[in-house]
This record gives sequence, C-alpha cells and structure tokens, in this order.
Amino acid sequence: MNKKYDVIIVGGGASGFFTAISLAEQNTDLKIAILERGKEVLSKVRISGGGRCNVTHACFIPNLLTKYYPRGERELRGPFHTFCTGDVIEWFEQKGIELKTEEDGRMFPVTDSSQTIIDCFVSEAKKLDIEVIQSCSVQHIFQNAEQWKLDTTQGAFLAENLVLATGSNPKVWEMLAGLNHEIIPPVPSLFTFNIKDSRIKELMGLSVEHVTVKVANSKLKATGPLLITHWGMSGPAVLRLSAWGARDLSEMKYRFQVHINWLNDKTFDDTLQELLTLKETHAKKNISKFSPFPIPGRLWEQLVLAAGISLDTKWSDTNKKQLVHLTHQLTDGVFSVDGKSTFKEEFVTAGGVDLKQINFKTMESKLFHNLYFTGEIINIDAITGGFNFQNAWTTGFIAAQAIANK
Repeated sequence: MNKKYDVIIVGGGASGFFTAISLAEQNTDLKIAILERGKEVLSKVRISGGGRCNVTHACFIPNLLTKYYPRGERELRGPFHTFCTGDVIEWFEQKGIELKTEEDGRMFPVTDSSQTIIDCFVSEAKKLDIEVIQSCSVQHIFQNAEQWKLDTTQGAFLAENLVLATGSNPKVWEMLAGLNHEIIPPVPSLFTFNIKDSRIKELMGLSVEHVTVKVANSKLKATGPLLITHWGMSGPAVLRLSAWGARDLSEMKYRFQVHINWLNDKTFDDTLQELLTLKETHAKKNISKFSPFPIPGRLWEQLVLAAGISLDTKWSDTNKKQLVHLTHQLTDGVFSVDGKSTFKEEFVTAGGVDLKQINFKTMESKLFHNLYFTGEIINIDAITGGFNFQNAWTTGFIAAQAIANK
C-alpha cells in the first residue's frame, strides 16, 4: 500500500531538515516526510567544521556574499535578498541556539559542538510531526496525475510535492537525467595539493599568513594563508584555488604547476632591491639567520638553500646572481602538483542540476511542477567558511516558502 504525504523531502541532511522544518512552521496543515537512505541523519553536519559545525559566515550583504560562490554567484543574489545570514542567526536564536563569530568570519554554535545543531533539527522535526524515515533508499521517481510516486527500499510513497535535497548523490542525478534534467558532470572542489618537493619536505605544519598562489598557464589565482602538510599544501589560499579552478584542474587531471609568491604581492624588483640593501646593511650576519620578510625562519632557510646559497654564508659574501635566485624563490617559486587530497571529511562537489533549469524564486524545476531542489544537488558550491551551509539554508527556506504559500 502506498504511503501518502503532502510533501516528501528526499535527503536527511542539513538542507533536507531545514526545508522540512521551515515548511512545517509556515504551514502546519501539511503532512511531511523526510526519506534518508542512510542509517543516520545529518551525518555531514556531525563532521563539519571539525565537529563544531560551521553554520554560516558573518557576511550580511547579499551581493558580497555571492562572491564566495564559484558556481551560483548570479543565481543566489535573489534568494540571499530573501533569506540571508542574519535570518539564519535569528532562526537559530529562536530555537535557543546562540552563534558566535570567529576572527575569520566563520560562525559556530557557542557550544562548539555540531551535536547542538543535530539535536535542534531532530527535536524540531519531532515537535512539528515531521516523519523521518531512515534506511529508505529511493530507487525510482515518477510523476503521474499531478502526484509524485517514489519506489523505495521501504515500499512506495506518494506526494503532491517532492523536494530533492540529496547532495552529491550520483544515483539521484541519474534518475533526474532520465527525466530530461541536465546534470553538470560532478568534479571535486575544496581539495588540497599533493606536492613532493625538497623545499617543503621537512616543514609539515608550518603556515604562512599572506601568500599568492597561481596556476601556471591559466588565470587561476588566489591569496591568503597557506599551510604546508605532510602531503603538500593546504590552507585557505589553496582551497580557494581548488574551488574556483575545480573544473579546469579536473581537466588537467590534477597535474599542473603552481607559482607561489611567499610575500603575497611584493614584486620581484622590490624584493631584489631589498635584498641588495640588506647585503650592505647586514654584511656580517649569516644570511640564514636573518630574514627580512614575515615568513617563518625554517622556510626562509629552505629558500636560501634552493637559491644555491649555503646556510653559513654571510650577507656580504653573496653575489647578485645568488640574490636574483633567492628573489625568484621568494616571489615566484614553482612547485609541481601531482594529485589532490580531500579536505578533511568535508567533501564538496562542483556539479549537479543545471542552474538554467531551476526557478530561483521558488527552487522549483522548470521542467516539472511541484519538483524542488535544495542544497548541493544543484550546481552550486562555495569556498570553505560556512558558505555551503548558507546555500543549504537559503535554498531550503525558498523552497519551503514556495510550497507553503500555494
């Protein structure tokens, strides 16, 4: 026997729960179910932000907020004017959850625990009589007589409205392709660079605050902190570059060269002039013991060695050719990337339902009435910092509002 609901939401993650709760709050008469294929709900919320849940980012101006989305910048402008960061903060405050802002703008629950967010969603869903059905995998999706029918591992379900909030689920994308939805092929985003290089081999854990990273023979460029890891390079600068360059770097099969300016925006000429001045003013000091730039001493030593200068050399004993080599290392060091690694467990994908096939005033499919998309199932993704969750909350709210106000 078919189980019938007014709204079925497929996907028991952040966007699925937020959509369901927002919908039930706006229209208490609706019978709503969340279908989750896994044994647990909200598993990605649990591990996000290192287990603290990076709920959103303290950027409150919609047109500025969209700039953090390599895919979806234009489309999110309208939705963010409807439901933005301040609305998210207020939504959680009404549920008794206070958020705090860290120096870099990331926002977390004051408890520093993702369990706070999970408990909130689960208890709100229960309070609002939202049925949550776990271990329920959708096998087929059909539309007939203005109803959606879902064949699942727990039998058949019927609903007038269907919301897909399944994230990067290839099986659901395949079903949508069967319904003539165009799926932009998924590629990884937010990943770190695998680099084996003697200059950074012994520097694991070392970070540099202001670095510019460019991909050779492309327009891809990012600035920010860089972290050296045992497998290569990570940190905000690298993650931003991987997000903006997700598709290009995939086409390169993750084998490419990066040019690194360890001094951020300092030019070659200015840096060389500074080194030539130091040769005069610090003549008797060992070059390895005195770095004039805000980079860690251990990195400075490795760059000095890479320039062909021994560590016991005095500034006065260096020649111009050596200082030119050192300037190159500082402002335009070339490193070969050979592969990528996932950034923590927070796997983010670029790809999904083509944005042209979605009405962003309602999050409804342009091909089918009463079919809605929220979160990462669509071809929207952001850099790290709470922006992907903001997309989940905003698109979920927009879809909920559209269904509730029918």
